[in-house]
Amino acid sequence: MTEKMNLSRRQFIGIAGGIIGASALAGSMSLSAAPSENKAKIKSKEFNVEHQETDVLVIGGGFAGLFAAVKAHDAGAKVMMVSKGSLGRSGLTPFAKGVFSYDPNTASMSIDEFVAKVSESAIGTNNPVFTRQLAEHSYDRVQELKSWGFFDSALCRNSFMKPIEERNIPLVERVMVTHLLKEKGRVVGASGFSLNENKVIHFKAKTVVLCTGSGGFKPSGFPVCDLTHDGTIMAYKIGAKVTGKEWNDGHPGSAVNSGSCYDNWHGQIEEKPSTTSTQVNHHLGVDMNYQAYTTGAPVIMGPPQGQKPGESAAPESSGGPYTPPAFRMTDMPPPPQQGGLLSIFSKKGHQGPPGMGGEQVGGSTAGMAIHKSEGIVPIDETGLSTVPGLYAAGDALGSYMSGGIYTQIGGSAAGSCVQGSFAGEAAAKACKTVNLVTVTEQKLAQVKEEILAPLQREHGYSPAWVTQVLQGIMIPNFVLYIKKERMMQAALAYVEELKEHHVPMLMADDLHKLRLAHETENMIITAEMKLKASIMRTESRCSHYRLDCPDIDYENWQAWINIHQDDQGEMIFEKQPFAAWPAFS
Repeated sequence: MTEKMNLSRRQFIGIAGGIIGASALAGSMSLSAAPSENKAKIKSKEFNVEHQETDVLVIGGGFAGLFAAVKAHDAGAKVMMVSKGSLGRSGLTPFAKGVFSYDPNTASMSIDEFVAKVSESAIGTNNPVFTRQLAEHSYDRVQELKSWGFFDSALCRNSFMKPIEERNIPLVERVMVTHLLKEKGRVVGASGFSLNENKVIHFKAKTVVLCTGSGGFKPSGFPVCDLTHDGTIMAYKIGAKVTGKEWNDGHPGSAVNSGSCYDNWHGQIEEKPSTTSTQVNHHLGVDMNYQAYTTGAPVIMGPPQGQKPGESAAPESSGGPYTPPAFRMTDMPPPPQQGGLLSIFSKKGHQGPPGMGGEQVGGSTAGMAIHKSEGIVPIDETGLSTVPGLYAAGDALGSYMSGGIYTQIGGSAAGSCVQGSFAGEAAAKACKTVNLVTVTEQKLAQVKEEILAPLQREHGYSPAWVTQVLQGIMIPNFVLYIKKERMMQAALAYVEELKEHHVPMLMADDLHKLRLAHETENMIITAEMKLKASIMRTESRCSHYRLDCPDIDYENWQAWINIHQDDQGEMIFEKQPFAAWPAFS
């Protein structure tokens, strides 16, 4: 039976963890992360403390981080980059094989038409300011990538290093930033620890640009496992508003050789990247998740038959909220209830969830939302957050560039380049009016203690085990993708237990497990956000589907959901009408 289901041992344990979560949480056997007899536990007193100063601190080493650093430098600021991985080799950047470029000389539609079609396909969930920004500036960013040699190699490292080395921008790699430092209402730096040596680093900066990407629940089958919403949660903890947690990314995976360097949607990792055009789609929703839920039938993974990875199967779409003809589902069961938009979609030859879009079963990116639909809430087109001095770009910015659905192949990579440029230049300009602020030694000592806390615990839980329990709770199709309040409330009870009891008891005995401990906490907070936002949005739209609220609610839900932490540490949710941006209540 296990062979027929193509379940790995890890997947089976993950699913079982969700079903028998109560027993797992109550159990105490094999949960301790106590160091082995032959391994000495690292103590906090063994850590050195290093201090760095800069004007603009860029956190992240992907497309957004690269352009933020380059443009901040070119605007006259002293810049430093810090990355949990290495430049061009971590996050989702190495797997981007298409980069959108709007060339006004060859485009098949005007920028106004492009923005309108994206808005139609996104059912109003996109922010047209960022959609237009993508079209207006993507071509110039692509030309810069070409000048650095990006399109000449399947690997990004050398082309990314070229502008950094030419400008002598300091690059700090393999350092996990865990804290943003805030004084007198504005961000003044960040703190983190090295993954290579026993060292805590405090960065003093006038402005900070978060280019930390999105994240997931470390699912199998897609290269998102080193992204755990680190930047979003750091910003949330100092009062920044975040958004987009109800949306789901539907990138597919393969049950066969899921760990190989092949992405069923983008193609072979060895392929050189290329540019994509102005085609507007309605991709990567949860249509096939619905089919799997209602029929249990095997679902074919990967691009539609006869289509090469990275190509669209349909001619240029009108951009409407309906799935292109090549992606229409067949042999689908009747909708769970008749009438409303479900029946409208059936009449148009589309069965299943309304406006979901997509062509495969989502799940390989579990925990990640549609690119650019989640992250820090911007208050202007530069990616400035609700915390002065803190900017974000790329997948760390909740720009809603294409809304709650994936509207153009290559748009995410190009959007990161464009947004990084805007954020970096704005951060550099802002530096001219502020001074460096010194954080007290007492506060820095407290931050160091919080960073190293998992190393000091003698009893507790392994972050790997807690992550596995979280995966069992959150990744099932009937919790994360095909949603109904009863199941989400049940999952939320488990997640809150993990947050309240297990996070304070996460422990580590080396630098690797220390990283895992902080990532696990970030994923748990993200899970709480996703469940509560999904419960709050009582409709179905784009990549958010509620089995118990299957229709689009134009009267009550022409709005995004923003989240922030109040002075008591409570998670607060609010609606922001689409038309109200960038005003805030």
